[in-house]
Amino acid sequence: MTDSSTTIFSPVYYQIIQRRGNGWAFKHGEPFINLFNAPNLSPEEEFIAFGTSMKQVAIKLFRINGGKQGYYIANILDNKYYYCGTEWKDVKTKFKELGIGMKNPNFD
Repeated sequence: MTDSSTTIFSPVYYQIIQRRGNGWAFKHGEPFINLFNAPNLSPEEEFIAFGTSMKQVAIKLFRINGGKQGYYIANILDNKYYYCGTEWKDVKTKFKELGIGMKNPNFD
């Protein structure tokens, strides 16, 4: 069973990253639909497929606001980076601001 208050659906080129302590935790999701029967890629391979690396993205995220603790979103297709906030719900809110997802009156 999936808890829709904690589940986030997004395109593969949107990566969720959390700044914890002095490091970055890249959150790797699972595909829920694969219309083209594409192979599952490792997190590193996903970044390479979009012409970047986890290290390059971490540097860009750090530059947003000095590496403040919390959650970030990286659009590795368009090279756009966003700070969300310190709570998981902030990630869902930022995705909605970006036009991804929709408000569910039963859970949001």
